[in-house]
Amino acid sequence: MRVESLRLAGEKVAAPDGRVIEVRNPFSREVVGTVPKASLAQVRQAFEIARAYQPKLSRADRAGILNRAAALVRERAAQYAALIGSESGLGVKDCLYETGRVADVLMFGATEALRDDGQSFACDITPHGRKRRVHTLREPLLGVISAITPFNHPMNQVAHKVVPSVASNNRMVLKPSEKVPLSACAFADLLYEAGLPPEMLSVLTGDPREIADELITHPAVDLVTFTGGVAIGKTIARMAGYRRTVLELGGNDPIIVMDDADLDEASSLAVQGSYKNSGQRCTAVKRLLVHEAVAQRFTDLVVDKTRAWSCGDPSDPQLEMGTVIDEAAAQLFESRVSQAMGQGARLLAGNRRDGALYPPTVIDRVRPEMTVVREETFGPVSPIITFGSIDEAIAISNGTAFGLSSAVCTNRLDHIMRFVTELQVGTVNVREVPGYRLELTPFGGIKDSGLGYKEGVQEAIKSFTNLKTYSLPWS
Repeated sequence: MRVESLRLAGEKVAAPDGRVIEVRNPFSREVVGTVPKASLAQVRQAFEIARAYQPKLSRADRAGILNRAAALVRERAAQYAALIGSESGLGVKDCLYETGRVADVLMFGATEALRDDGQSFACDITPHGRKRRVHTLREPLLGVISAITPFNHPMNQVAHKVVPSVASNNRMVLKPSEKVPLSACAFADLLYEAGLPPEMLSVLTGDPREIADELITHPAVDLVTFTGGVAIGKTIARMAGYRRTVLELGGNDPIIVMDDADLDEASSLAVQGSYKNSGQRCTAVKRLLVHEAVAQRFTDLVVDKTRAWSCGDPSDPQLEMGTVIDEAAAQLFESRVSQAMGQGARLLAGNRRDGALYPPTVIDRVRPEMTVVREETFGPVSPIITFGSIDEAIAISNGTAFGLSSAVCTNRLDHIMRFVTELQVGTVNVREVPGYRLELTPFGGIKDSGLGYKEGVQEAIKSFTNLKTYSLPWS
């Protein structure tokens, strides 16, 4: 796919001097497309176009656009899945699953666009009140939303930024990851085709070293929404100043397996949670915390299921997993696992890198202070840590800088309630992977995973709007 021009408010504009970014397939290293490298002047132009435009779409208009786009995604699922896989290296199964999620985001956005989200309060409920009524309504931001998305879900991460913006009648300038820009351009074209006024969305592809600062500090920006790494997120928070920021910064999510757990179920959840999407999910299972009484049996099951998890050419629909995003990422995972082995961890499966192909990997005898589990290892690695009590499990889980999500495998209600109340995370999923959610449900974390703001279609719309209160003399 060759994208010759920027989506500058829908108008296709070439980059100056014909500068382009080559997009390569992580498995074959072949160039699968190019995108223009936007200039600083073009970034400023995109914000000025967006600031000057005032959307007038009715709720029905917005819902219609999003529903038409959802239908097109379902109709073209195989086409979009192939595009996602070609630039990300994700396997066919993961890419098809992603297109389904994108259609869901659009569908839920259409539903939310129709929702009357105002509230009403009677004022005569206190002796100090009057016979009046207070009402609320949500309005689009006065300025522009600046959105920056990562590589791991090339189209769905984009959908989670763009759809709530459209549903709430906002204007957005989007910069997708330079590693996977083709899916973002395709998504913008899809929305224009479905009837979106082009001034409501521009897509800028380029080198973040050249244009990222302007995306955060341009005077037209009212809100910056970013999904990505902690260091960049904290830099954005410092630079943004007196602007709203919504930051989703990754996780170090555990699956906690108690001694009463169904081990077959728990091991299946651990493997799926670790390796789906090549382990490149902020909510992937990144630490396997297992009660010492069942650790050996659980570990044997995880190893058996890991060895059965097929990995290879992303275009092979029979395989479970393709590559990670690039060779540098695979080298990092290999290095962290090898470092842990040098510190006493034991390799049970995997850790045989071939370019960007890094197979599902299991290590045990892992200690919480090892880098592989202290930091976010954003790939298909299953490090097993044992514990002796629920108190120890909670302490280990909370012992990292992150606080996004978690999974717990137990049937004891007293243990479940302790996990729900004591784990320092945004989500606790019982007998499910940490990443389980609908595209509608609130999603986000605390600590280094985020500032407590939630994403998901409903919550994003709240962040993307201003709440206005007014009162009337009729009760």
